[in-house]
Amino acid sequence: MDKLEKPLEVWREELSDEQFQICRLGATERPFSGKYNDSKTPGTYRCVCCGAPLFDSAAKFDSGCGWPSYFQPVSDTAIASLDDFSHGMHRIEVRCARCDAHLGHVFPDGPRPTGLRYCINSASLDLEPHDA
Repeated sequence: MDKLEKPLEVWREELSDEQFQICRLGATERPFSGKYNDSKTPGTYRCVCCGAPLFDSAAKFDSGCGWPSYFQPVSDTAIASLDDFSHGMHRIEVRCARCDAHLGHVFPDGPRPTGLRYCINSASLDLEPHDA
């Protein structure tokens, strides 16, 4: 997958203010406020910035944390991870591997088979429903 890079000014024009704040500046939406938190629609969750496939609805689960949660991405190459030491704690930030959009964080308290919980901002995602 080719890396997609754009200046911040271009991202600011292409995204809503909320999407820009979250995806390009690392903000977080309020818990239980995102449009995909309670979604049960079958489909592929894509990066709102570049359209890369990130998560499949089959990997989505209700973690109760207030953000859409997934136990695995669509592939090992879809997500990039990095250490995040903000807010006085150590977490693992996850980003879109193609365009470096901030998605959320991953935690080691998810269900089988991975034991992971990808806690993702709805504003960083665009759901492409599966054909009925």
